[in-house]
Amino acid sequence: MSRARPKVFVIVPAAGSGTRLGGTVRKQFLPLKDKPIIVHTLRQFEHCVDVDEIAVAVPESAVVEMESLVSRYRLHKVSKVVVGGAQRQDSVMNVLRRLVLKDTDMVLVHDGVRPFIEVKRITQLVKACKEHTAAVLAVQPKDTIRRSSGGEFFDQTLDRHALWLIQTPQAFRAGVLRKAFDKAVKEKFYSTDEAALVERLGIKAKIVEGSYDNIKITTEEDLELAKLILERWKTKGLI
Repeated sequence: MSRARPKVFVIVPAAGSGTRLGGTVRKQFLPLKDKPIIVHTLRQFEHCVDVDEIAVAVPESAVVEMESLVSRYRLHKVSKVVVGGAQRQDSVMNVLRRLVLKDTDMVLVHDGVRPFIEVKRITQLVKACKEHTAAVLAVQPKDTIRRSSGGEFFDQTLDRHALWLIQTPQAFRAGVLRKAFDKAVKEKFYSTDEAALVERLGIKAKIVEGSYDNIKITTEEDLELAKLILERWKTKGLI
């Protein structure tokens, strides 16, 4: 029996080493107040009615730990914990190969260390992907941005109204995303995000306005900021 509607899958690459944060615990498993960062992240998708299934990519040495967290925090939508690859792109590809997807399904890719993705933004992104095949969350920079070719003197002031800071999730029709990855593998092309791979097929991603709270935790300063955001979200009833 065929499905009545396209499904929404979420891929969460969380196989990074987290070396910039130091210590022996990988950053995705570091505690943010009462829970590991990765759990905060996954719970946002768990609570979104638009999301059907979640798959997480972690280092091989962390598979058992991740499975334990999934059980402990009752993350019922997490259906797969997959061994990640050397780079983010490899991790996403490893998960894509394990998912049973129709071309019309949607796949969202989200950083494991971005715990402050609002449920309403996920819903907006899914809606935009349905209409435009590809959609990406982004915010505009607040500061003046200048370019320097040599790193010693400025060459040009850029128009910040034409610039966007890219966030995740990024959403794509499954068939398009798989074609983009197949092309990248064939041509041995690596990018820091999935939108760049899809653009190489000639498909532009729809911009969906993100939130400045949706930070990626990579440094000690980020972790301290995350604690403040978490307290504010609790006060506002966002979590």
